[in-house]
Amino acid sequence: MLIKPQKLKAGDKVATISTSSGIAGDPDIRWRYDQGVKRLEEVFNLEVVPMPNSLKGSEYIYEHPEARAEDLMEAFRDETIKGIIANIGGDDSVRLLPYIDFEVIRNNPKVFMGFSDVTVSHLFCHKAGLSSFYGPAILTDFAENVEMDAYTVNMLNRTLFSEETIGNIPPAKEWTSEHLEWEEANKNIRRKMQTNSGYEVLQGSGIARGRLIGGCIDVLEMVKGTELWPKKDAWTGGIIFFETSEEKTPPEDIKRWLRNYATQGILQKAGGIIFGKPKDETYYEEYKEVISRVMKEYDLENLPVLYNLNFGHTEPKFLLPYGAQAEINCSEKTFSILESGVE
Repeated sequence: MLIKPQKLKAGDKVATISTSSGIAGDPDIRWRYDQGVKRLEEVFNLEVVPMPNSLKGSEYIYEHPEARAEDLMEAFRDETIKGIIANIGGDDSVRLLPYIDFEVIRNNPKVFMGFSDVTVSHLFCHKAGLSSFYGPAILTDFAENVEMDAYTVNMLNRTLFSEETIGNIPPAKEWTSEHLEWEEANKNIRRKMQTNSGYEVLQGSGIARGRLIGGCIDVLEMVKGTELWPKKDAWTGGIIFFETSEEKTPPEDIKRWLRNYATQGILQKAGGIIFGKPKDETYYEEYKEVISRVMKEYDLENLPVLYNLNFGHTEPKFLLPYGAQAEINCSEKTFSILESGVE
């Protein structure tokens, strides 16, 4: 069982952090960071403190993984900080591993949230025994043009600010992955929304329950074989969540990676799988085909697989607490989290 952090409440201090890309501190992007911070302050009544190295810009952040790790460790050590939110993902936070003190995380449990390459930091937390939250980041969801999406706000409130069971998570009615340049001139332009088709049951029947584990499938490839890779019992009976990055992973790669999970015996021991909506819905049908093909290759056609969920590299999104008990109901085409995310 992973430790649940304490819930957030109005007035709490939260840290913003750059564990991967440092663009939040670049002069042409800083306005967007400030916009995200303003939402944390005005929508959620939180006090925001950037960690000392987090806004030093892309070049410094890239060249100093030890400084990124120092920020993360200090954010956990600081008893006045109640939550930590990633500014953005990236592609190299695996370089922080030599500098991580897992005891610091274990002894100072608190809310930690982000997505994409932040998957690696979630695995830091997982190894330390802490439940963290695969969810919104500062430069994306909090800094959304014009205003935050109400679906995301609702999911944040249900997951981080309440001790109640999170419960059924309905599909968002609309979605967007539209790319508008992060220029201040565009800040008052709403991105175009599209009608969401909802969840799809790719295979399986009945109800599957298990503890949540997973992340960005592209990023998980970087930690296979390292001390961060979760032990077999962490996957056993679990609801595995996968989503693909903004690089729009080719279906052939998804096929190879899923075969690896099957070869490891992970898929055979899973309770079920959920897949996030692909960015721009690129390869939407092709992903379904390769998922089904691999399941058939390994005689896993009865494993419940739910597709097109609102997490990962599209907006709006819900949050996934690592280690929380979740449920796929194939007959109802529903997804639920059966406990609270916080205490």
